[in-house]
Amino acid sequence: MPDNPVDVLVPVAASVGVAVAFGLLVKLVVWLLARRHPWAQSLVTRGRRPFWALVLLVGAWVGLHATLADGDWWPYVGRALTIAAIGLLAWLLAALVHVFTDLTLDRNRIDVPDNQLARKLHTQALIVRRLLIALIVVIAIGASLLTFDSVRAVGASVLASAGIASIVAGLAAQSILANMFAGLQLVFSDALRVDDVIVAQGEWGKVGEITLSYVVLDLWDDRRLVLPCTYFTTTPYENWTRRGSELLGSVEMDLDWRVSPQRMREHLDAVLADAPLFDGRASVLQVTEATGGMVRVRVLVTAADAPTLFDLRCFVREAMVLFVQSEMPDAAPAQRVLMTEAAKPARRRSGAAPQAGEAGLFTGSAEAEERGSQFATPPREGRDGGSREAVTEEVALVAPRE
Repeated sequence: MPDNPVDVLVPVAASVGVAVAFGLLVKLVVWLLARRHPWAQSLVTRGRRPFWALVLLVGAWVGLHATLADGDWWPYVGRALTIAAIGLLAWLLAALVHVFTDLTLDRNRIDVPDNQLARKLHTQALIVRRLLIALIVVIAIGASLLTFDSVRAVGASVLASAGIASIVAGLAAQSILANMFAGLQLVFSDALRVDDVIVAQGEWGKVGEITLSYVVLDLWDDRRLVLPCTYFTTTPYENWTRRGSELLGSVEMDLDWRVSPQRMREHLDAVLADAPLFDGRASVLQVTEATGGMVRVRVLVTAADAPTLFDLRCFVREAMVLFVQSEMPDAAPAQRVLMTEAAKPARRRSGAAPQAGEAGLFTGSAEAEERGSQFATPPREGRDGGSREAVTEEVALVAPRE
């Protein structure tokens, strides 16, 4: 090991200078490419920091190794520099993965009408990027650990028992692995893509993100629904953009029997003629029910995608309601109630001769009416010259037996 620090700094500075010159040459080549190719500019933006950090580290490493290789503490410095170089190299590789996946995403935009293939490529590119970055990180950690002799010895025994370790790991991380394989199945089977409009768990939304373990739905009211990947491989769900985004929607109205479907049909044609939301594929007005005192009118319209269809249905529903209110007020839904008055029987005078079938226990004859008067106005003491005993005896005669 040199005693004079200058003997160390000079070789290090020289090797760093050579590394900087090499870096400037690479920068010049990339800059010339960036003038003609946009991807080169993205490469400069993403990879500038890890590239220069790695260049400076390698330059310093070469200079230190040339002067301190015989020192007692060089193995520790060399190991630290090796681990740092592995980390910077992993950072640079991850930046390159980002550059090339972003290039794929930029060439296949999803903000265009016909974006089925673009959504498929977006979904697969994002999953591949996550897999590659995870693989780079794992390899970098493994390479860093292998720089230690003790870890290298343990690695041999671990490899010898790899079968048992894999079984234990599989049982311990069963749900994690299931979600991971479900995510890969969704992506590469083209069953679900980013920007797909689906209905899951009774919620309507758009697929915003697909990872190896979960799927994020951007719901229509700005909420986020996070579901595991296994949900989409084990539970049925609706995909409204599986083959295309065009949809057919209905508007139903319950109206009175005095409605004129022909006039409503003519008004529907006039409404859709001025509606930019309507794509012109189909428009139908039909009477689907005529029971229960109501006539059910159904309107079918088409639109380019689900949000446009929802707005179109609301627009058509409002236009038809205003038309019924202004042009056919009698067609508004109404409930009819038939009111009738029952004939009252004429009161018969006491003593009149009863008709056939009218005689009864308390009505229909003089004796019966006299019997009924006893319950309506029972005689009091002294009435008609009767005594209390007579009244009591008379009541006892007509009282019910126990």
